[in-house]
Amino acid sequence: MKIAVIGGTGLIGSQVVRKLAAAGHEAVPHSKSTGVDVLTGEGVDEALAGAGVVVNLTNSPTFDEASPAFFQTSMDNLVAAAGRAGVGHFVILSIVGVDQVPEMDYYRAKTLQEHILATGPVPYSIVRATQFMEFMDDVMSWTSDADTVRLPATPIQPIAAADVASEVAEVAAGAPLNGIRDIAGPDIFTLDELGRITLSHKGDNRTVVTDPTAGMFAVVKGDVLTDKDAHLAPTRYADWLA
Repeated sequence: MKIAVIGGTGLIGSQVVRKLAAAGHEAVPHSKSTGVDVLTGEGVDEALAGAGVVVNLTNSPTFDEASPAFFQTSMDNLVAAAGRAGVGHFVILSIVGVDQVPEMDYYRAKTLQEHILATGPVPYSIVRATQFMEFMDDVMSWTSDADTVRLPATPIQPIAAADVASEVAEVAAGAPLNGIRDIAGPDIFTLDELGRITLSHKGDNRTVVTDPTAGMFAVVKGDVLTDKDAHLAPTRYADWLA
C-alpha cells in the first residue's frame, strides 16, 4: 500500500520508510525539505493524495510552552487533509506515560496531539515509546559541567530508535488499533544509574551526582515513564552501547 510518512527524513522517520519499503510498501517520506509544511499546510494535500496510511512523525522544534501550538496546528492540518484524501489509517508516535506528567509543557503538548487524533474522524493508532537510547547524551548535557553530571533517580526503560521504527512500521502496515500500543526497552534503570553506565562506557571520568531537582525529568513522579506490560523490544542498553 502507499504510506505517506510525514517527518520521514528524521531519526525515526527515515528508518520507518526503509522498513516499510523492505516489506514491499510504497513508503514516501515527506518533510519541509520535500515541500511539505505541516504548520502552513503547504504541500500536505499533495503528500496525502492516494495514500492509504499516513504516519506523522513530525516534532515540535521546542519542548517549551510553544509546543502545544505546534501540535494543535499541525494535527488540525493533517487530520483535515487525511479526511479529504480518504486515508484509512493515521499513525502517530507518542511517549509512554505522557498523560501522567502534566507539569511538562512538551508532555501536555503530546497528550493534546493524541487527543486530536483519537477524537478525529480517521481510524488511528498511537504508538507510545519509552525514552530513546539515542537521547541519553542530550539528557546528560542539560545538567553537566566539566566535572559532574547531575541527574535525578527517575526510573526509565530506554529503547533503541531502530526498535521504535520497527514497531511503528508494523503498526502502520496493520489494521488501525483505534487505541494505544506501548513499547519499551527490555530493562529498567534509574536515570542517574544510566548516566554512570554511559560515562563508564565512554571512558568519561565525570561523576554522576544524584540530584532530584536536575533537568526536565526531575518533575516526573514515580515510575510512570516505564511499563513492564508494554511490548518489549529486543535491544538491551549495553548491547546498544557496544
